[in-house]
Amino acid sequence: MSVDTTTPPAEWAAEMRPETPPAPAPGSAVTPAADRVQIRPSSGWRALDLVELWRYRELLVFLAWRDIQVRYKQTALGIGWAVLQPMLTMAIFWIFFGLLAGIPSDGVPYPFFVLAALVPWQLFAYALTQSSNSLVAEQRLITKVYFPRLIVPLASVLSGLADFLVALALVLGMMAFYRVPLTWNLLAIPLLTVFALATALAVGLWLAALNVQFRDVRYTVPFLTQVWMFATPVAYSSTLVPEAYRPLFGLNPLAGVVEGFRWALLGQGQPAWVLMGVSVLTVAALLTGGLFYFRRLERTFADVV
Repeated sequence: MSVDTTTPPAEWAAEMRPETPPAPAPGSAVTPAADRVQIRPSSGWRALDLVELWRYRELLVFLAWRDIQVRYKQTALGIGWAVLQPMLTMAIFWIFFGLLAGIPSDGVPYPFFVLAALVPWQLFAYALTQSSNSLVAEQRLITKVYFPRLIVPLASVLSGLADFLVALALVLGMMAFYRVPLTWNLLAIPLLTVFALATALAVGLWLAALNVQFRDVRYTVPFLTQVWMFATPVAYSSTLVPEAYRPLFGLNPLAGVVEGFRWALLGQGQPAWVLMGVSVLTVAALLTGGLFYFRRLERTFADVV
């Protein structure tokens, strides 16, 4: 893998100015002033420069694959944790919410009803946790080599796909166990997966940039994730929310993600278009703002981290 670490970013190159050299010492070689440049960081808001991000795609793949390998290094169960975690969570929810609390599951067996929501939720939770801490974790790399810093949280988000694919295979096995028929709705899963990753990246960019400045963020993320889970219809159905308030409920972008996965996997009813539409708009606003905010602070990461 070859990564260009010598080419300055476009914003820096645009601000290169000839530097007047000091008077040479007697008898020393003289470097022409035209061959010397002074590189300065840009100021203010910066363009996203997705072309530069594409040039470093090999580094993105390398960092994502490395994160997957590190996660299961020297573990006894290895990738089996991707099955054990959702199964144990599903069992706890089934006992306390399904059997004891008697929460309705829209006519679907409660274990499968919960598992269909846990798969996208755990993808989001893992990607959010990893991306929010990614810049601090990669401080040695950031302070030594130039590359688009956006690659670091993006690689952390993509590394969660390995666990997601294993958990999705578990869901398909549960579909066979409960004899849930396969429908054309399953074709929407790739799009919904991108929706879940975009949601994690949208929030993760804000938290990653803030975490460089304020290390309190890493203590806030676990608490935020726990609260967010109960604010998302994982253990219950969004139909319990009064219809008049469902558009407001969609301001939680994970509500649209979870309801979309349930619609695709359960293969019944119609998708909650209004709720999902509000969630899509919310993610688009968070992601756009997060990208520009991240790029604005990017030039300070190497100095502060």
